[in-house]
Order: sequence, then structure tokens, then C-alpha cells
Amino acid sequence: MGVIGVSFLIYAPKGEGASVESAGGQVSYPVKTFQDGKARFYQYKASDGTPIKYFIIKSSDGVIRAAFDACDVCWPEGKGYEQRGDYMVCRNCGKRFASVKVNEIKGGCNPAPLNRQVIGDLTVIKVKDILEGKQYFNLSRRG
Repeated sequence: MGVIGVSFLIYAPKGEGASVESAGGQVSYPVKTFQDGKARFYQYKASDGTPIKYFIIKSSDGVIRAAFDACDVCWPEGKGYEQRGDYMVCRNCGKRFASVKVNEIKGGCNPAPLNRQVIGDLTVIKVKDILEGKQYFNLSRRG
């Protein structure tokens, strides 16, 4: 059995503290990065070059949540979400989603959930979970 090569790139805004542990197959971010309640947007580049976009936010109830920057309905437009106060707002249809619902409700125009864990002082996302969102960012699937 051979070893499968994986190449990827994590884009994090300057100072956001992303780290990649390729051997562990996960991406981690310091929990303190999200203390201000502002959504942070990231991009993971799959081995075929597809950029998979997601965001992490500490919701108003104190939970760190993660979702793909896309939904089941509006993903073909490729516009994603923006934060307005305690809401994530779809840049395509304008629907608003309370921060406490991110990563809780899936389907429709809700931000597609992304599994994450808080382990000690790190927010950890498995690479395999990020790759599950590739369908939302595959340009060949867009109309």
C-alpha cells in the first residue's frame, strides 16, 4: 500500500494564526482569535486547486462555530456570507442567520455546517471535513 500525496494551502488573514498539521490531517486556530465575535474567513486549497472557503465565528452564546462560506441554495452564485452584527447574511439572497444557529441548522440557505472541535486552546478542523465542502466551490458544477 502506497502513500497518497496531498497538497493544500490554507489562507488566513495576516495575524490570524492558522497552523497546519499535515501528519495529523487537521487545521488548528487559536481560540483567542475568535474572542471578539467577528467571523474570520479562511480558504483551503484542495490538491486539484479548488478553493474551499469557510468561516469560524464565536457566536453570541459563547460557542465557536464553523461553516462553509456557501449554502445548499445559493452556492452556484459563489457569493458566500458577510457578518452584520450577530448575523451572517447571504450575499446572494439577503437572508440572515443568527450566529447561534451557525453549525446547528443545515439545508436550505443556512450556512453549510463544518465540523469543528475545541481542544484546549485550539479550534481544530479535520482536513477530511473541509474536503467534504468541495462540492460548493467546484466551478464546473456552476450554471
